[in-house]
Amino acid sequence: MTDSPYPDPEHREYREYREYREYREDREDREYRKYDDGPPPAGPSLVVVAHGSRDPRSLATIRTLLDRVRELRPGVDVRLGHIEIDEPLLSDTLAGLGTGRAVLVPLLLSRGVHIKRDLPAAAASAPRLDVRIAAPLGPHPLLVETLYARLVEAGWRMDDSEHANEPDGEHANERDRAPSATGTRAATGHGTRTRRGAAGVVLAAAGSRDPQSAADTRRTADLLSERLGGVPVVPAYASAASPTVPEALRALAARGHHRTAVASYFTAPGHFAARSAAAAPWIAAEPLGAHPAMARLLLHRYDQALTAPHGTTHRRLTLLQASCLQASCL
Repeated sequence: MTDSPYPDPEHREYREYREYREYREDREDREYRKYDDGPPPAGPSLVVVAHGSRDPRSLATIRTLLDRVRELRPGVDVRLGHIEIDEPLLSDTLAGLGTGRAVLVPLLLSRGVHIKRDLPAAAASAPRLDVRIAAPLGPHPLLVETLYARLVEAGWRMDDSEHANEPDGEHANERDRAPSATGTRAATGHGTRTRRGAAGVVLAAAGSRDPQSAADTRRTADLLSERLGGVPVVPAYASAASPTVPEALRALAARGHHRTAVASYFTAPGHFAARSAAAAPWIAAEPLGAHPAMARLLLHRYDQALTAPHGTTHRRLTLLQASCLQASCL
């Protein structure tokens, strides 16, 4: 996070900003540590499985995230594989490992077709490897902390949570006079000042036809709502599911929530993230990206996969098993 834009150290928002930074640093020292108990002896390769994107910022962001993982666990061989579009493809990464053990840790936020079909098929195509597949990243409290941090970086303030359930217009005049975290008043997409009422958040996600994916996203929305002190958080989707981000924004507005932020539930920049952010009437947070909590969560899923019974992960899958998984998830 960059230095605060507020020159006066006694400015109310400056104090909130400073308190948040102290909170975040303290939480990384205390709370995050339970997901990273220190570097164990070198184990299986950790293969981070990303989706792939035509946006060059996506690959750069993911490489930065992998560097953070390596810093936290220097004894582990950390590699990258993509499901599609970007190189290296997952199949090439696994072929490069040859023999030995590997844990596929999906850089994916929920259950869905990639978890159920693509990763088992990739593991089955590498019969010389002993492969385990970790759970998707979400839902998890570390994801919620990252979403919260990105909202604060975008301009979310403590009083947005405090006044979340007030009738539209209450405290509006006072807050219209206060600058946002960028030093300017909040504005609509047309550059005019927004009438501030009850706050709300749209959690913008990629979307999937798999009902378990939607359930995972709804759970994350509920956890984020709790983290924001009860602010309503509505999940919305960029494709394959409903509501869309504009539909969710209209639904919140109909309930009196006109001070609405868009939380970007995407692992890295890309088309869906940009399109979702463009619909925001107020602030739009950056994607999850290379936040330190994301690195710790990848290692947490890696450790979970290593300690789970073999029956709960995929080990030396056959192509027939992968084919059955594919049929069951359509």
